[in-house]
Amino acid sequence: MQTLLVTGGAGFIGANFILLARQLQWANIINLDKLTYASNLGNLAELQTDKNYHFVQGDINNFELVSYLLSQYQPDTIINFAAESHVDRSIFSPQNFINTNVLGTFQLLEASRFYWQKLPSAKQKQFRFLHISTDEVYGSLNPQDPAFREDTPYAPNSPYSASKAASDHFVRAYYHTYGLPTLTTNCSNNYGPLQFPEKLIPLTILNAVDGKPLPIYGDGQNIRDWLYVIDHCQAIYLVLQQGKIGETYNIGGLNEKTNLTVVKTICAILDELVPQLNLSYSSLITFVKDRPGHDRRYAIDCSKISQELGWQPQENFDSGLRKTVQWYLNNSYWVNQVRSGAYQNWLKQNYDNR
Repeated sequence: MQTLLVTGGAGFIGANFILLARQLQWANIINLDKLTYASNLGNLAELQTDKNYHFVQGDINNFELVSYLLSQYQPDTIINFAAESHVDRSIFSPQNFINTNVLGTFQLLEASRFYWQKLPSAKQKQFRFLHISTDEVYGSLNPQDPAFREDTPYAPNSPYSASKAASDHFVRAYYHTYGLPTLTTNCSNNYGPLQFPEKLIPLTILNAVDGKPLPIYGDGQNIRDWLYVIDHCQAIYLVLQQGKIGETYNIGGLNEKTNLTVVKTICAILDELVPQLNLSYSSLITFVKDRPGHDRRYAIDCSKISQELGWQPQENFDSGLRKTVQWYLNNSYWVNQVRSGAYQNWLKQNYDNR
């Protein structure tokens, strides 16, 4: 069985990937995570007795630690999920995004290069460095523009997307300069279980259940392509197994929705599952001042991964969203654990003056 070094594996997408990898016996897992605000070891509690899963707390910027883990565990693959990923937070504190997304990826690439160059020839051919990125690096689309392709020019508009664009370019450079066998995936907006509730879908679910306002930026007509996290994880594994070295693969859910439509759909599901007497949750919708540089539309053309690797998302938006709402309703203990004082302070900082 393969051994994977997964960075950022206690976060939303990384944790879902690790849980699926161990459930389906894809690989042994070494999980390196700094345990920032959006990380949660509770996401992986069911693996505490799994002898083929190991957690290490640490920073991808720590070259010595990463080098030690590579030497100690001899992984066949590195999957880099580690990233600061919330656009709003990047507007308040861009430095954190530079440190993790740019410098951290660089340190990880450097440690991987030195490790890979010392491997025997057969192990070198087997090794992969898979970098997880975002569709936001491509910028913003107008309503009639074609969806983002892998060859769409980069045009990032936020400190977050700029930092991810830089990290993508470093990954590409390490393949072309050093021959490091890299792969990059650029995904659309993920949703599903275990997502930290600063993001639109979990924020809306939890605010609605608490009877709090449901904030929507601007006119609510910003469009995103929504990808169920398990579909994303399955695509990542397929790219890892069959993707062509040095290539990029776009992964999308084929679900373009306005933010207002997303929130209204969540409200309709909650009206059905936990009805309030003489009240629709949609009455809580509140339009707030738009965030600076808010991209109007993202859309992913995922025909490359579909045609070359045979991947298609299994969840449509309605089925995936219903599963997500039900998960948050069923996991109040997890919700209460992550909604700490720091989280409440963030909500106050970001929304109170809009």
